[in-house]
Amino acid sequence: MANVMDVATDDNLQYQFFPVSSGSVQFKVRAANDAHIALTTGPQESDPMYEVMIGGWGNAKSVIRKNRTKPDKVEIESPGILNGGEYRGFWVRWDSGIISAGREGEAIPFISWSDPEPFPVYYVGVCTGWGATGSWKIEDGAEFDTPDRLEYKFGPVASGSLEFDYRGPHNCHVSLTTHPAEVDPMYEIIIGGWENTQSVIRYCRQKPDKVTIPTPGIMNPNEFKKFLIEWRCGRLLVRDRMSGTVLMEWVDPAPFPVTHFGVRTGYGARGQWRITHFGRTGAQPLPPTAPVAAALYAAPPGYPGGYGGNVPPPSGGAGIWVDVSGGQVPPGAVVGGQDCSGEPLYVARAVHEGATIPGKLVPSHGCAYVPWGGIEHGKPQYQILVGGPNNWVPTSGSNVPPGAFPGGETEDGEPLYIGRVRHEGSLTTGKVQQSHGVCYISFGGQELGFPDYEVLMP
Repeated sequence: MANVMDVATDDNLQYQFFPVSSGSVQFKVRAANDAHIALTTGPQESDPMYEVMIGGWGNAKSVIRKNRTKPDKVEIESPGILNGGEYRGFWVRWDSGIISAGREGEAIPFISWSDPEPFPVYYVGVCTGWGATGSWKIEDGAEFDTPDRLEYKFGPVASGSLEFDYRGPHNCHVSLTTHPAEVDPMYEIIIGGWENTQSVIRYCRQKPDKVTIPTPGIMNPNEFKKFLIEWRCGRLLVRDRMSGTVLMEWVDPAPFPVTHFGVRTGYGARGQWRITHFGRTGAQPLPPTAPVAAALYAAPPGYPGGYGGNVPPPSGGAGIWVDVSGGQVPPGAVVGGQDCSGEPLYVARAVHEGATIPGKLVPSHGCAYVPWGGIEHGKPQYQILVGGPNNWVPTSGSNVPPGAFPGGETEDGEPLYIGRVRHEGSLTTGKVQQSHGVCYISFGGQELGFPDYEVLMP
């Protein structure tokens, strides 16, 4: 059931990244030379990093490189391995530190190297250069197995949903977490547990379960069953992907940002899985369980003249706050940072407990997040800064520069400013409260304060 993603790469040696859940990637590429594949822990070109360069040096050689440094770990002669007029198929694998690449249909790699200090690979990047452009067809959804030992295999999520097929007698377990580990906060979805008689949603590995439903015979050891898990602003849905029927639903009053999933089997069951990251291509959309949101570029209330037609959004200058909801990003929205997954974060604010609080919009989560009272609060209704400044000035403590861009106010009427900090691979926007001498951000379900930060200036 391979799901194919078409990617075009320019002659610029700039990688395009996507997440992977298994230890291999299969692809076809049409390029005259220099098809480069990067294996990384994050969606960017940074160490640690493996690179497999196929058809380099004028389509004469292929190499494996680590951390962008020479000498290359291994080099082979591979004349004519690529072709600018036709697709050539390859695979790249990584397992226990062994990095290898081979041709489609051949089990033996043409190049491989064993790293004595391996690292986990969560992302793959592709690029071309040195005079070549490339057209790629990258396959996702490779099958893999989970043993009977209740141990999660983790991978990153690319958006607010996870699509998968499962074949096994019972006990299909899926976790949603903030890290690639079994840590709280954590959602667990158990489908076909208790000898294939019931399914549950569990929070932080605690009982009683949040949802319990009878599902006799839902799993089959001889047939793949198709499911979809979705999460938006704390609303967790488990669907039968064939019919779109909602099997289970639960709303978390204090949602956290999901960045990873895990899968496992146990209690006498082994499972076979197909995980899809790229989203549905050509499939009919599932029926919604709530009213469909307004068109993304509809004129929001209070916006003079609207966005549509030939009216461009504002840019530069003072900017305005625009009412939107459900993960929508209006044209001209100010990008304030980047999530640890590489997704852009937009400058947002929302009302909470009588305060108007600056925070962040994560579009794939379908909501904005604001920090308050030590907790991260998800807000499906929020405002986005449109056409405003993007001038960030480093400062610390209570030293808010005069004229800093106003972002809101506390419930007591104290002005709040817009700040941002770097934390765990992200650049996250939040609120600066001068009387506290910190910038607060919402991250991993918590409100975190930082004395050193950047503040948004006009």
